[in-house]
Amino acid sequence: MIRQLVLAAAVLLAGGAATAQPKVIAHRGYWTAPGSAQNSRTSFTKADSIGVYGSEIDVWLTADNRLIVNHDRHHKDTGIDMERNTAREITKIVLPNGENIPTLDEYLELVAAKPHTRLILEMKSLSELQREDLAAEKIVRALRKHGVLERTDIIAFSINACLAFKKLLPDTKIYYLNGDLPPRSIKELGLAGIDYSMEDLRRHPHWVEQAHELGLEVNVWTVDSEEEMKYFIELGVDYITTDYPERLQALLTR
Repeated sequence: MIRQLVLAAAVLLAGGAATAQPKVIAHRGYWTAPGSAQNSRTSFTKADSIGVYGSEIDVWLTADNRLIVNHDRHHKDTGIDMERNTAREITKIVLPNGENIPTLDEYLELVAAKPHTRLILEMKSLSELQREDLAAEKIVRALRKHGVLERTDIIAFSINACLAFKKLLPDTKIYYLNGDLPPRSIKELGLAGIDYSMEDLRRHPHWVEQAHELGLEVNVWTVDSEEEMKYFIELGVDYITTDYPERLQALLTR
């Protein structure tokens, strides 16, 4: 009997030592779901409804220093520039699902009402470093205003933006996106980890282990095929960002 208990405990311990499964992040929200659209409020609602860990958005500072939620700098049909045009002009744009491009305040009102899904907020790189600093300050104020700061992670391609947020939010997780710096450099900057593309991490798969040895976390984007999902699960990343979160969830539960 004792022998059986010892063996059972060994099996449990072996299972506990296995690499933890990556957490699922919906890229620009769950925008591939019916009735949704990239960075729409519905995309966050759809992501929340399937129980993902987090839902990602993209934030711009407009010409009149307002914050809006959209990915591309230029709207393909109107040519409107998310940094060079005003919020009034931008928020008139209708998304494919019938919603208008939201302001960050409008988006955060919804996030605040759905407390089980983490917000992954990307601040887009801007034309001037001073504008990035201003955008970071305004984003922090908005997150505090809506009471969602404690469940928000920050990501950015700009080192300047990452450091601006680090100064304002020393205890918040901030990740670098650009893929050109090894984990040791990220550690020296005091950031939480790397958030690199599939291509970057396929070129440097050893960066995952290096990051973990330094106490950093690793996210990879945008992973949509089952083959790629399996590769990065086996590589041991902490998070996977995907346009198809239910596909990844199904794979993780097999």
